[in-house]
Amino acid sequence: MEEVGAVRRAALAGIDDVEPERLHDRIADRLDDASFAPGVLTLVTEAAVRGHAAEDRDVDRAAGVQLIYEGLSLTRRLAHEDPWTTGDRDAADLNILIADILVSRGFYLLAHTEAAAAAVDVVREFGKDQTELRSTSDDLDGNLEADICELAVVAGATAADHEPTAPLRAFGADLAPDGLPAMDVLRNGEIADELAGHTDENRGTEAAADS
Repeated sequence: MEEVGAVRRAALAGIDDVEPERLHDRIADRLDDASFAPGVLTLVTEAAVRGHAAEDRDVDRAAGVQLIYEGLSLTRRLAHEDPWTTGDRDAADLNILIADILVSRGFYLLAHTEAAAAAVDVVREFGKDQTELRSTSDDLDGNLEADICELAVVAGATAADHEPTAPLRAFGADLAPDGLPAMDVLRNGEIADELAGHTDENRGTEAAADS
């Protein structure tokens, strides 16, 4: 599977019925310019846990993670720029609608998966961070990338019927210390090896407990 192309196609399919056409095209244009690291990390995690390529049927999970990230990152940008007071209000209204659609379509794709609760947590924490930013100088913006990478690991691991343990989730979050991981980092095999290592450690612990 070519992960980027697969995630892009699934993400576009997730917004295929959005109308009017102008709105659909604006969302598609945003996806064309996106980093697909969240979706790719989902598939890399699943493949690492399974020990072979991710299943084609699970690409929708990856697209769900991707769409949620795109929606929240757009919301964050709008919150920083506040175009309703400093720019084009009509464009801002359209963009906030696009952000809402992206997040809601992402939720739809994850709704009946084991990652649904983790997706809710990401949005809840994002809201808390943005509220806190209004009254503090703390740098909380990077939390979104850490949280979305953790969600990607949860979505990928559960697709392979593996419990997303705390160390596995922490490893996912640590992949985004300064933004989304680069695509070549996700594809070079080292991330997959470390994900598999965390999985093997957990299986060893479970086997010891059962013996």
